[in-house]
Amino acid sequence: MVHDDGALFDLPATLPDRASDRRAGPPGRPGNTAPSPNESVFPFAAPAPIGDLVSPDWAAALEPVEPVLHQLAASLASDLDAGHRILPDARHILRAFTTPLDRVRVVIVGQDPYPTAGHAVGLSFSVHPSTRPIPRSLANIYRELSSDTGSPVPPSGDLSGWAEQGVLLLNRVLTVRAGETASHRGRGWELVTDAAIRALVARGGPLVAILWGKDALRLKPLLGTTPTVESVHPSPLSASRGFFGSRPFSRANALLVQQGADPIDWSRTSAGPGAA
Repeated sequence: MVHDDGALFDLPATLPDRASDRRAGPPGRPGNTAPSPNESVFPFAAPAPIGDLVSPDWAAALEPVEPVLHQLAASLASDLDAGHRILPDARHILRAFTTPLDRVRVVIVGQDPYPTAGHAVGLSFSVHPSTRPIPRSLANIYRELSSDTGSPVPPSGDLSGWAEQGVLLLNRVLTVRAGETASHRGRGWELVTDAAIRALVARGGPLVAILWGKDALRLKPLLGTTPTVESVHPSPLSASRGFFGSRPFSRANALLVQQGADPIDWSRTSAGPGAA
């Protein structure tokens, strides 16, 4: 998946907030937006070694979709040149794949990143610990978590503690234009996430797939005999039509135990020892 120089892509792209902010940028990219202190160069396009972006086993698993990743880089560059902001921040686009493939016990699949600037962090449904208020979809997830397991509502929207325990927090599509839900659907990310699911199934071992919404459910044919927990998306637009009361957390743990695996401590949402 890497070029001879060890880099995945060679594309110096930055993340503009809006077209009106566009100004002179680096040589060779006239009119490109200079980054603000909160923006970063696409790490997979800077260039950066794939090993800096994902775990080594995911780097190998995603190698077959290298051409798709190059096409995505070009597509994202076109959006940037047109003045669109891309979410999440560049360094977080492939963050889900920092959870090693060989440690994944549960995969939670959503739709695409939050389209609100400052919300998406590269882990599906998660936000930065300081984000207030948390997105409504995540508030609904916490409501169901409390109802299902009896645990208190977590103090922040950070779900990195789940990732630390082997929960792959994966969106079906990994980028979005700011303010435009589903704006990167059909560009190629689906082929990347298809490859990720195929890699998990081929790996074998204990695995449960939690599929929330129609986009996630399209992955079911790839999952083979992997047990699934399915419902509508936790969005406020659909949660009352089958997400509430679906008990995804206790059901996933029961399915893990049936496979001889340890359950997830769903109450430990934040990363680090002793985190809530």
